[in-house]
Amino acid sequence: MVSEFVLERVLEAIGALQTGHFLLASGRHSDRYVEKFELLRRPKLVEAACAELIRQLPWRDIDVVAGPTTGGILLAYEVARQLGVLAAYAERAESGAARRVFRRGTTFPQGTRVLVVDDILTTGGSVRETIVALQAYPVVVAGTAVLVDRSTAPVELGVPLVALARLEIASWDAAECPLCRRGLPLVKPGTSSPNHRPS
Repeated sequence: MVSEFVLERVLEAIGALQTGHFLLASGRHSDRYVEKFELLRRPKLVEAACAELIRQLPWRDIDVVAGPTTGGILLAYEVARQLGVLAAYAERAESGAARRVFRRGTTFPQGTRVLVVDDILTTGGSVRETIVALQAYPVVVAGTAVLVDRSTAPVELGVPLVALARLEIASWDAAECPLCRRGLPLVKPGTSSPNHRPS
């Protein structure tokens, strides 16, 4: 059984919870980073984490589970599989704007109850974009669920949020980063080389 405490321990054990000097997608810097793909490449751990997430959901009448690319679609598939419902995937719009769309013949009948899932919540951007994309359809977004909430301030999504784990991870504007002042190499997650920029 995976619980909030155990999930954090699992993330540490598989090397997903990393320490260093990281450049986040938001442009902020942090001394800890959750490399979600260390978890997402392990199907049995994903299955167990999703099972515990489902146990914590207050909603039982879900028709579709939707997730944003990339990690969110893996979780949407697994949560939908365990619930015995359909999955839907919110992809980036071709324009490259901060917008997502549902493609590949995805339709939602009137009154469809949708659960939005994602891996890591930091600012809520991907989840919010998925919810906005769903507004084009006659659906009800019941709520959102994430594996890890690492936000440092309340994230307003307009719907209830369930998180399997909450991690307190500090982040700073680049100009205020204490790690930059110490001269530690800056690493952009997803790349193998530091992107150190002298302050």
